Amino acid sequence: MSKKEIKKYAKPFGKKEKVLNYTSNTYQLTRPNKVDAVMALIRECQPKALSEWEEFYFEKAYTKKKESVKITKETLDELGERLYAKITEVVIPEWTAAFEALTLQDCKDYIYEVTIVRTYDGFLLEKSVINDGLAKIFPEIEFKESDPELDHAGDIDYLGKVGDKAFGIQIKPITANTNFGNYKITERMSSSFQDFENKYGGKVFVIFSTRTGDKKVIVNKEIVEKIKAEIDRLTRNAGF
Repeated sequence: MSKKEIKKYAKPFGKKEKVLNYTSNTYQLTRPNKVDAVMALIRECQPKALSEWEEFYFEKAYTKKKESVKITKETLDELGERLYAKITEVVIPEWTAAFEALTLQDCKDYIYEVTIVRTYDGFLLEKSVINDGLAKIFPEIEFKESDPELDHAGDIDYLGKVGDKAFGIQIKPITANTNFGNYKITERMSSSFQDFENKYGGKVFVIFSTRTGDKKVIVNKEIVEKIKAEIDRLTRNAGF
C-alpha cells in the first residue's frame, strides 16, 4: 500500500530560496526571540487546517525576549522588510565582490583544503574535545569513535558508553565569527539521531568547539550539564 500523500501549503521560492534562507539564518530573523517557538506552539495547537494554526499563532505568539512583545502580522512584515534590507544592502554586495574576486586557483585550493587540511583539523578537534574535555569531566564513561560501518556514522562522531546503553556526540567546529545559534539540525540528521536513540537508548548531543590558544574548548558549555543528566538517566535505567 502506498503512503498517503501529504499536501504541502508552502509557497515555492525557486532559486531565491537559497539566498532567502541564508540571510534569514545568518541574521536570525526566524529565531524564537523574533517569532516565538513555532514548533512548540503548533504542537500545542494541533490544527486541522492552516487557517486554524494562523489564528492560534497570532493569538498566542510572543517574542522570546526578556521583555516579550506580542507578535502580529505587522511584526512578520517588519521582519520581511529587514530581510530585504539585509539582502540588498549587505548580502548582494558581499556576494558580488566574492564572485568578482573568485579564481580557478581559489576553487582548486578550496577542494584541497576541505578534503585534506580541514579534515585533519576536524580530526584533531574531535580528539581534543573528547580526550581533553569530556573524558576528564566524565572519567567513568568510555568514549568510543563511531563505527564507520553504521548508518549513523556520518552524524555521530563518538559514543559514550553507559552499561549496555550509549549516548551520541556530534562535534562541530566553530570560528570566532560564527554564531552557533544559527545551526539547525536537518530533517535527515534528526531522523538519524532518533534512529541512534532507538538503538542505543541515549540522546545525541551536538558540541560546538573552537580553539583558544593551544586548546580546543567547548563553546556551548551548557551541553555538559545536559550530558550529565543523560548519563544519570541511563545509569538509573540500567540499575547501577
